[in-house]
Amino acid sequence: MTLQDFFDRHPAVALAFSGGADSAYLLYAAKAAGAQVHAYFADTPLQPRFELSDAVSVARQLAVPLTVLPLDLLHEPSITQNQPDRCYYCKMRIFSAIARAAWKDGFTMLMDGTNASDSASDRPGMRALQELSVASPLRLAGLTKADVRRLSKEAGLFTWEKPAFACLATRIPTGVPLTPEALQITEAAEARLASLGFSDFRIRFLDGAARIQLKAEQLPRALERRTDILDILLPLYRAVMLDLEVRP
Repeated sequence: MTLQDFFDRHPAVALAFSGGADSAYLLYAAKAAGAQVHAYFADTPLQPRFELSDAVSVARQLAVPLTVLPLDLLHEPSITQNQPDRCYYCKMRIFSAIARAAWKDGFTMLMDGTNASDSASDRPGMRALQELSVASPLRLAGLTKADVRRLSKEAGLFTWEKPAFACLATRIPTGVPLTPEALQITEAAEARLASLGFSDFRIRFLDGAARIQLKAEQLPRALERRTDILDILLPLYRAVMLDLEVRP
C-alpha cells in the first residue's frame, strides 16, 4: 500500500501530531494526496515547549488546521508512578483525548506517525494504538525513518533533520515517580546543553545527578566544554556525569 492508496481509501483523516519528522511528513503527504486532514497536538507536561512550537510552525507552513489539546497527565497514578507500563497508559490517555476531539469534529479515522523502522518491542505504547484502532500509514507503506527524512527534505520540511525525541518521562528511571519539578529540571537542562551547540542527546536523571548521553562524535567536544557544561548544569543537579556508552 502506498500513502496515496491509504488517503484514497480514507479521504478525511485526523492526525495525532507531535511536531516530529514522522508526523510532519505524514501531514504533508495527506495534504499532497488531496485528503481533508486536521492535526491534533496533545500539550502535556511530558513535552518541552519547542515541540509545540515546531507543531505550530509545520501546520502553518502546510496551511493545515491544528487543534492544541492541553492535558494534565500528572494527576494520574498509572502515569506518575512510572512503572514499566507507564507508556501504555500515557498513550491511552493522549490518543483517547485526541480521538474524542476528532470525533466531535467529524473525523472517524485517526492516524499517527509510526514508521516501518519502529519496533513494537521498543515502544510499549504501540499496544494502546492497536487497541484504539489508530492507523499508521507510514508503517503500512513500508516507509522507514531514513525514507521519511529523505522525502521530508525533498518536500522542504524543516523537520527533515530534526532529531528523534522521546518524551521527558523517559529521562526518569522506571519506578521513580514523575513530578513536575523533575520534568521541568530535565527540560531546562536539555535546553541549556542545546544552547552550547550539542544535539541529539539525552540528560538522564540519576538520584539527583545528571547523566549526559551524547553521540560518539560529540564526546570530545563535551570534554573541551567541560567547564561550561558544569556551569550550566550544576545549579540544577548535585552532580554531572558523562556516559561513555553512546545511547541517546
